[in-house]
Amino acid sequence: MSQIPDRRPVRSRLSVQLHPLRRALMATALYALAGLLWITFSDRVVEALVTDSATLSRVQTWKGVFFVLVTALVLFLTLLRLLVRDRALLRLQHQQSLALRTRERQLTVLMDSLPGMAYRCRYDDHGTMLFVSEGCVALTGYEPEELMGSRAVSYQDLLEPESYERLLCDIREGLANEAPYSVEYALTRKDGETIWVWERGRAIRGGEGETLLEGIVLDISDRKRLRDELEEMATRDPLTGLLNRREMSRVLDEELERARRYQRPMAMLWIDFDHFKEVNDTYGHAAGDAVLQSVAALLVDSVRTVDSVGRFGGEEFVIVMPEMEMSEARETAERLRRHVSATPQPLGDGNVVALTISVGVAVYPDHGVTGSALCAAADRAMYRAKAAGRNCVALAQMPEDVHTD
Repeated sequence: MSQIPDRRPVRSRLSVQLHPLRRALMATALYALAGLLWITFSDRVVEALVTDSATLSRVQTWKGVFFVLVTALVLFLTLLRLLVRDRALLRLQHQQSLALRTRERQLTVLMDSLPGMAYRCRYDDHGTMLFVSEGCVALTGYEPEELMGSRAVSYQDLLEPESYERLLCDIREGLANEAPYSVEYALTRKDGETIWVWERGRAIRGGEGETLLEGIVLDISDRKRLRDELEEMATRDPLTGLLNRREMSRVLDEELERARRYQRPMAMLWIDFDHFKEVNDTYGHAAGDAVLQSVAALLVDSVRTVDSVGRFGGEEFVIVMPEMEMSEARETAERLRRHVSATPQPLGDGNVVALTISVGVAVYPDHGVTGSALCAAADRAMYRAKAAGRNCVALAQMPEDVHTD
C-alpha cells in the first residue's frame, strides 16, 4: 500500500487547511486583482505601441483571448493542485479508517479469545462498565449489553460487600503507587453460582481527566479448589481428617500466645486408645482404621466448636481447649472417656468392638507455659492413667487424682 510523504494524522492536516469559503474568497480576490491589473496596464501598453485603429482592435481581441487562456490555465493548475491534495487526504483518511477497523477487528478477536473477561470501567461507586469482552458471558452469565452502563446489573452487584471493599482497597493502593493491582474475590453469577475470580488491572486517564480502569478478570475456581485441597492435605491427617501433628502444634502455639496475652487458662487433653494393637491384630488394619475414623468423629462431635482436635500419630489424639480451667477440663475428659467406652465402634464390616481410652490432662499455666512443656505433661499424665489400669483420666503432676469407675 503506497504512502504519501506527509504522514501527519488526517485531523491534524485538515486543521491547517483554510475554510472552504475563505479559500474561495481568496481565489476570487486574486483573480479579480490579476484581471484588473491586466486590463489596466495591458491597455496602456497596447495604446502606447499601436496607433492604427484596425490593428489596435485586432490586438485587443488577441489580448483578450490570451487573458482568457492564461487565466484558464492558472485556474486549471490551481484546481488540479487542490483536487490532488484533497484526493491524497481522502485516500489517507480512507487508509487510516481501514487500518483502524482492522485493528479494532483484531482487538475484538483477541479479547473474545481471552479465557476471561476484559473490561474498561469508570472509577466510580458502581464500577460502571464502558466495555466488556464476550468472555463475560462464560464468566458471569450476563451478556455484554447487560453489564455495560449497568443496564441490567452493575458489576458491584455481583460481589459481596466485603469482596467489593477489598477490591476497592487494592485499586486505591494501585492508584496511589501508580502500579497495577491484582486481587482474588468471590463473584456471584447470573445463575446464582458463586465462583472465585482473579482480577488484574490498572488506572488510565480518559477524556477530560477522567480516571478509568482497564484489566482482565479470570475464573480461578478450579485453581483455588486445588489450592484449598493441597492446603487441606498439608494440615489434615489423611485417615481421620483431623488436624495433623504439625498443624496441631501451630494451633497450640497460637492458643498459648492468646492465653498469655489475655491471662486466661487453656487446657490440653492427651488421648490414647487402650489395647488398640489387639484390634489390629484380631480384625486387621482396615478395621483399625475404621475404628480410628469413628472415634475421631465422635471426639469432634463431643467438644466445643472453639476446641481443636488433632491426631499426633498412631492412636494418639490431642485436644486443645481454650478458656478452660482444670475442673472443667477434667469433667470434659471424663465425659469423653465415658462416651467412648459406652459407644461400640464399627469395624467397617458390619461388626463392632468395645473400646476404651486413657486421657491425660494438662492446663496452662499450672503444668507448663510452652507447647512442648504442656505436651510432655499431658503425655506423662496419660501414661499414668494407663498404669492405673487404663480407661482412666489423670491430671498432670497429680498422680493421686487418678481414678476409675
